[in-house]
Parts: sequence; C-alpha cells; structure tokens
Amino acid sequence: LQTMSGNEDDWLALKPQEPSPSQCCGSGCKPCIYDLYEKELAQWERARAKQDKSLLMEKKEQSNNSELNPDTFTAFSISSVEQLTEDTYQYKFELPGNGSLRLSLGQHIVLRGMVNGLEVQRAYTPISPGNAEGYFEVIIKCYEAGLMSQYIKTWKKGDVVFWRGPFGGFPYRPNKHGELLMLASGTGLAPMLPILQSITDDEEDETFVTLVGCFRTFDKIYLKPLLQNLARFWNVRIFYVLSQESSLEKLPWSYQENTYIGRLNEDLMKTIINSCRRRPFVLICGSSAFSEDMSRYLEAAGIDEKSCFVF
Repeated sequence: LQTMSGNEDDWLALKPQEPSPSQCCGSGCKPCIYDLYEKELAQWERARAKQDKSLLMEKKEQSNNSELNPDTFTAFSISSVEQLTEDTYQYKFELPGNGSLRLSLGQHIVLRGMVNGLEVQRAYTPISPGNAEGYFEVIIKCYEAGLMSQYIKTWKKGDVVFWRGPFGGFPYRPNKHGELLMLASGTGLAPMLPILQSITDDEEDETFVTLVGCFRTFDKIYLKPLLQNLARFWNVRIFYVLSQESSLEKLPWSYQENTYIGRLNEDLMKTIINSCRRRPFVLICGSSAFSEDMSRYLEAAGIDEKSCFVF
C-alpha cells in the first residue's frame, strides 16, 4: 500500500497545472493556453490510467528545436537590448542557422514569463519583416506595476526567453485596398510596421498609406529614423498626435506640419479621413479603450466596421 500512495504522489506532481487568468493573453490565440492545458490534462489522464510515464514525454522534446510553434514554447536567445524611450525597449532575438520566423503580416507571438513563481503570458507583435533571416525584433513597453514588465526589465544580452506562435495577423494582399488608414497608439505601432514595409518594398503595390501615431510627447515617439524614412515614399503619409505636448514650436520643424497637439478625437478623425486620397480601410491597434474610441469616431465619420480591422 505504501508504494501505491507514493506512486500516487508522483502522478499528482506530474499533473499539468490549470492556467491562471494572468497566463491568458486574451488575444484569442488558437490554440489558447487553456486548449493546451486540456490537451496536456487528457495526455496525463491516459498515462496515469496506463501507469506509463513515458506517455508524458512527447511534449518535452518539441521545445528543443528552434522553430516557432503555436503549441509549445521555444527558447530564443536575446542578442541585443536597446532602450528607445524611458519605458520602451527594443529586443533582438537570435534565430539559429539564419532561420526566419516566416510570419504573415501583423501576426503576434506569445511570451511566457515567470514572476515570483507565477507564470504570465502576453502577446507581442514583432516589428522586423516576417522574412528577416537570423533574427526577429520586438518592441516592449515596460509598466511600473506590470507583472510581465518586472520580468522583462531583468533581461540582458545572452538571456534565453520562451515564445510560441504565431497567431492572428491581418490578411493583407497588395493593391486590395485603395488606401490603408493605420491608427496606432504607442506600441500599437508594432503590427503596422511589417505591413507598411511590405508595401514600400513592393514596387507593384500602389496602396496609399496614412499612418496616425498617437503618443504622449515627442520624446515618446520611437523608431523616428525608420518612420521618417518610410514617410519619404510617394504613397505614405505619417501624422503624429501628441496628447501631452504643449506646443508645436518646441518640435523640430520637419515634424511641425504633420503633428497635432491634443487627442485624436472625432473632429480630427474626420479631418484625416477627408484628407485621404481614397476611401480608407482602417487598421487599429492600441489599448482596448483606444480601439473603442477609434471605432466610435470612425462610425461618426461614416466608416462602417466592415472597413476596419482591430489587432
């Protein structure tokens, strides 16, 4: 009997743990972490019924290869850390053997972090082109009280972190839309960049793009050189809306004519839509409050939700 209960403890120790709400990134991933838990639990129950622990081994082997996978987390090593603003960082990850993540446009990947023994998962969109070889890059804003931020702030070059994916994405086809209006708040810029770069890289793609980046102050705009470079293309316009800047005069003159002070409200939305060269299809990325506000302003400007995509 003694061995039986000892054995039972062993099995209980191997039982997969039900995810806590903090582990679900809320982005509607397929498979979601809860789907994976159900799958692992069923596997555990089968193995326990047969008293065969080797049946639990299959999921351990997958994560050693360096291919991104939606079902299991894969280890990637950090090759550089660059601070962009006081709270926003750009991280570059190594892909062994010049591999590529092969993401389609605007797809996100899910990061797993451990904070005080608690597992947290969050979704981020790489800003590097989907076919970039040997690396991928992610921009992350760290929040003072954020659980995941506490983990991310400890990262340094050479550390190994775990990602799974890819998920989501915007099914973009060249020339499908006359004009894309991109509304991005802060790090919501991330999924817009690969789409924008794919348009400027393709000489056959004549889609107009109007990108509106909402930031608190001029200092908080990151990747300025990249954005300035993209704005040089004949079919790209970039506007900035700065909610906490006091006046345009403090800004470099090259920014003054395409920057608005204040918030992106209903009136400004109408102004921007009226200035579009064709009827726009709208992409939105930011906090849920930002997305709700934008949808409301767009509706008031006569753009229906069939012409919008929210990341």
